[in-house]
Amino acid sequence: MPSQGRSTTGTTSATRAPASRLQRAWLHRGALACLLWPLSLLYAALFALRRWLYQKGWLPTERVQVPVIVVGNVIAGGAGKTPVVMAVVRHLQARGLQAGVVSRGYGRRTDDCREVLAESNARDVGDEPLLIRRATGAPVFVAQRRIEAARALLARHPATQVIVSDDGLQHLALARDIEICVFDDRGVGNGWRLPAGPLRERWPRRCDLVLHSGEHPAFEGGYTATRALAQDAVASDGKRMPLDALAGEPVIALAAIARPEAFFEMLRARGLTLSETVALPDHDDFDGWQRPAHTRHRLLCTEKDAVKLWSKAPDALAVPLHFAPSPDFFAALDAKLSSLDGSQAA
Repeated sequence: MPSQGRSTTGTTSATRAPASRLQRAWLHRGALACLLWPLSLLYAALFALRRWLYQKGWLPTERVQVPVIVVGNVIAGGAGKTPVVMAVVRHLQARGLQAGVVSRGYGRRTDDCREVLAESNARDVGDEPLLIRRATGAPVFVAQRRIEAARALLARHPATQVIVSDDGLQHLALARDIEICVFDDRGVGNGWRLPAGPLRERWPRRCDLVLHSGEHPAFEGGYTATRALAQDAVASDGKRMPLDALAGEPVIALAAIARPEAFFEMLRARGLTLSETVALPDHDDFDGWQRPAHTRHRLLCTEKDAVKLWSKAPDALAVPLHFAPSPDFFAALDAKLSSLDGSQAA
């Protein structure tokens, strides 16, 4: 679809451009990927050594007393894990289970173990953990080591029956009972390891559930999901505005997510006219972004961005994403939980 606006990255363009070129190279086995391929062999060897050390017990894997579900991916660059985490937590809550979430809190300025509260500052806890906390109401803890976050969560909320780890598929220090591997429409890209390709580890690998978060899965196998923008945009004071009411009105769209163009295309598909699109690096703190002084156009952003952007642009409207895994995915997840020996979730 042709662009209806221009993409800008302001002072972050120099940061974003190399990553974009590399991500494009990861889709094919072209010249740049081939040049990096020898480094990918070293990366694969180091990863295999690390996994072997955990398997032999030379690096400890620790378990907590409740089932742990890890939602992660094997590709770099984000694949839609956070919407999956929120969907899983809401499903568990609908079943009457007390679910908690642990995360590293990527991009935060702190490095301690702490609880994420609804009023927390995203810079202290991370934008995704804060979004999960506000969207689900579940207890959320962040720590550099997820096992520490899990212990702190259970100590503070002892009624917790299931822990969901936001990311951490490669964080082997935390024992897990169920692994959910998420893919977007890129699939496994060119199939090579970092930095020659997008893979953090080999694929296929042993995994309990595979979920495709995009609209067009790149390979067969696994479960699918539907995703669509909400009917209403949400203001910082909680008021809602129908997206349809913005049709025909020029708006600025901003996204600091792994794939900002996907957000822009979804807005265009809803009939919105994007006078300008602002694509910033994933987890950007907006310190280098300045709102154009020459325009009074409304500013739209993602829910994830809003938890940080509202302090700087309180009039921005967040557009939530409705993400719904297929019913058979949840049936398979329930069956996995029920099969766990001694599980409180059975």
